[in-house]
Amino acid sequence: MRNLFEIDPWKIIENKFDPNKQKQAESIFSIGNGSFGQRANFEEKYTGPTLQGSYIGGVYYPDKTRVGWWKNGYPEYFAKVLNATNWIGIDISIDGEQLDLNIQQVKYFHRELDMQKGLLKRTFRVVFGSGKELEIESTRFCSMAREEIAAIAYSVTPLNFSGNVKFTPYLDGNVSNHDANYDEFFWHEDSRKLDMQKGILCTRTKKTDFCVATAMRFSFWREQELLTIHPNIAQREFYVENNFEHYLEQGVRFTLKKYVAVTSTINHSEFELSAKAIKRVRDAYTTGFDSLRNEHETAWAEIWKSADIQIEGDVASQQGIRFNIFHLYQTYTGKNAKLNIGPKGFTGEKYGGATYWDTEAYCLPFYLKTADPKVARQLLIYRYHHLDRAIENAEKLGFKDGAALYPMVTMNGEECHNEWEITFEEIHRNGAIAFGIYNYIRHTGDDAYLDTYGLPVLAGIARFWAQRFNWSEAKNAYVMLGVTGPNEYENNVNNNWYTNYIARWCIAYCLEVNAKVKSKLPAQLSAKEIEKFEHIVANVYLPKLEDTHIFLQQDGFMDKEQLNVSQIPVSERPINQHWSWDRILRSIFIKQADVLQGLYLFEDHFSEDVIRDNFNFYEPKTVHESSLSPCVHVILTAKIGLMDKALELYLRTSRLDLDDYNHEADEGLHITSMAGTWMSVVEGLAGVRVTESGLSIHPNIPKPWNTYSFQIRYQNQPLALAISQHKVSITNLGSALISCELSGVNIQIEAGATHEAALK
Repeated sequence: MRNLFEIDPWKIIENKFDPNKQKQAESIFSIGNGSFGQRANFEEKYTGPTLQGSYIGGVYYPDKTRVGWWKNGYPEYFAKVLNATNWIGIDISIDGEQLDLNIQQVKYFHRELDMQKGLLKRTFRVVFGSGKELEIESTRFCSMAREEIAAIAYSVTPLNFSGNVKFTPYLDGNVSNHDANYDEFFWHEDSRKLDMQKGILCTRTKKTDFCVATAMRFSFWREQELLTIHPNIAQREFYVENNFEHYLEQGVRFTLKKYVAVTSTINHSEFELSAKAIKRVRDAYTTGFDSLRNEHETAWAEIWKSADIQIEGDVASQQGIRFNIFHLYQTYTGKNAKLNIGPKGFTGEKYGGATYWDTEAYCLPFYLKTADPKVARQLLIYRYHHLDRAIENAEKLGFKDGAALYPMVTMNGEECHNEWEITFEEIHRNGAIAFGIYNYIRHTGDDAYLDTYGLPVLAGIARFWAQRFNWSEAKNAYVMLGVTGPNEYENNVNNNWYTNYIARWCIAYCLEVNAKVKSKLPAQLSAKEIEKFEHIVANVYLPKLEDTHIFLQQDGFMDKEQLNVSQIPVSERPINQHWSWDRILRSIFIKQADVLQGLYLFEDHFSEDVIRDNFNFYEPKTVHESSLSPCVHVILTAKIGLMDKALELYLRTSRLDLDDYNHEADEGLHITSMAGTWMSVVEGLAGVRVTESGLSIHPNIPKPWNTYSFQIRYQNQPLALAISQHKVSITNLGSALISCELSGVNIQIEAGATHEAALK
């Protein structure tokens, strides 16, 4: 474990300014509120390495696909969540010299992200060329209580002089995306207005016509005294500012409090957008910084009451899980049905900020066990509303008769990923969506969802799989050719075990649901389809190593040179940054869990011996260069009793970004895999499962930990679990009797009661 920043149970702390870490820190210290977010860029000018990033949920641009040559079926665009108006800007200058940490001498620097309160704070001292020394303190947050509001308190104290200091709060819409395919500028300016101590900038995306209004107001204080100032105003295209000089006395703190409202046509009509932003920021200004912060901290305190996982005995483990939970709630609150979960959230531009299969495979289990069931239902209905687009996506690839292929990457249901081996071949994503429906039903018992929303989606997916399989005379079975599994270090392979297995399961589950629903609703499947589906389910080819329990990742896997990760020189890791793609594809090395992904999803289909043998075969070959990999391994290692390995992999998944294992934190954080980190504790170490038979818990604990505790929801009833080295306790915080299995023993817990047992 290599620590980029200080270890603390509730904070991420940087105690020395290092320009070489700045872009990583901008990602790691990011803040958001589910509606919009901001990388941890500096408020003042900074000319060193930086990735300016202000992002708004749901606002995107269809950036034209960039490929060497065109193929039929390619999406015309890759959707990008856009870098939007920079609202944090506050420039500072003395005698014409602008504050810039890339230029001035930095005598002291401290930055911290307080995850308990949702605050980003920074304190530093700088010496200007004239010898004048300033101390700066800033605190900012995106309000979890008012989802369209952010606020900054920016304090300046002269340490060795008295004199004029110039302040320039501004809004700057002249921003671009680092990942633009053709360096295109994605915005039009609609309007701007400016007055003393306030301003508004309204911008509109090209092509998609999303409108965003960003409004600011500010006040200026000497210690606790509100000052009257008379700023100058200035504007140009995409830019508005106030600027003023003020005489500052040595040793006295002066604070500029900046309030910002960000509204968009995701939530408002175009005609009311500007007025809403002006009203929101006026209300925030009237409320005041301290009261806004108190509201925000109260909202976070309410979240942490039920969301926290407490670990005693290992501060690195504690910091890691809280970091993951914190960013999950910053990214998606479940309040807005129009939004989904982007892989980078509001922390960077990579992957375009669009929806991937990660939502159903990794995020849905988190929300099923921690939130009101309507949040998970909402995530699934998102896919139901895109069913017609999924059918169109399949038709573009030659499928017919209602076959549905959900996109690998999407904003609106339309495929917008442009790498052929993923767009055309990584079709296992269909299986994750079907499994998400199944997982939701077994957690909630909401069979009405199947009637209205679930079965149409399952039928479309099953029709796709039925057409994607083909009969092999040589194998006397159905095979699937030319696919890419979860392990993207294998492209265009035949009979990927995971894809074949989940495809067969999808068809079988569709048949089961169709039989359950058809007595109430018109038949979704015809008699001919049912006959074909049943034949496929009974005759799918699944590659296996003869006379063993080992499921082969795909045909020809044993033709590869059988090496282990330990044989790769450290200087060549990660291999995706050192090896050619050709070398990676020919190697045995696995980017992420593939066969093991299937064993995790369908563990009740296999014995523990089968899971253990496959884990021991594949784990030494896995480089974990996908963020989605280690968490699955934690869950399986805990199941088969390898607790030292489980802790090692838990630290890797929980601190993947904090310690930048894969050397890519500068591009943004791995938000969706953070839900997998939560799963690694709850489903892995604590052994929590919700199956068709009900709730079961098979807890264990790593040796370095004294205790760990958390809450889950089961049948919408809250349960608190605490596991120590010697015992486990379960408290029913709900209002109804809970029945479950604890370490193989069936128990019942009355409302308000606690059950304790020795840890087995």
